[in-house]
Amino acid sequence: MDKSETGRKGESFCEEYYRKRGYEIKERNYHSRYGEIDLIAEKDKTVVFVEVKTRDEKALSRPAEAVNKSKQKKLILTSFQYMENLPFDINCRFDVFEVWQKEGRIYRFNCIEAAFEAEDFSGRYDIF
Repeated sequence: MDKSETGRKGESFCEEYYRKRGYEIKERNYHSRYGEIDLIAEKDKTVVFVEVKTRDEKALSRPAEAVNKSKQKKLILTSFQYMENLPFDINCRFDVFEVWQKEGRIYRFNCIEAAFEAEDFSGRYDIF
């Protein structure tokens, strides 16, 4: 299974996870000039931006470790663009969804809710 197929499988699993918990899926693979957000879901006036990381069982590090400060900044900037046209009374959250596969099958996952916040970057954004 190639890397993009592995990623798509993890994203599909993640999407189903959120649906089963009552979230409405708003976007999948949302793009901006700053980057991409794998999944955008909404429930109870909270928009959840989800970064999905899928790894093989033999990976040396946890999938979430790939969501470093640089990746977080890209996700935050992309989320700002998405939220431009939303009501001001809506909240947002950044989740990281880890998926592990073994022989092409998902055998383990972990949802890290509120894995990081936009405030982690001290409000310094040069985006517009």
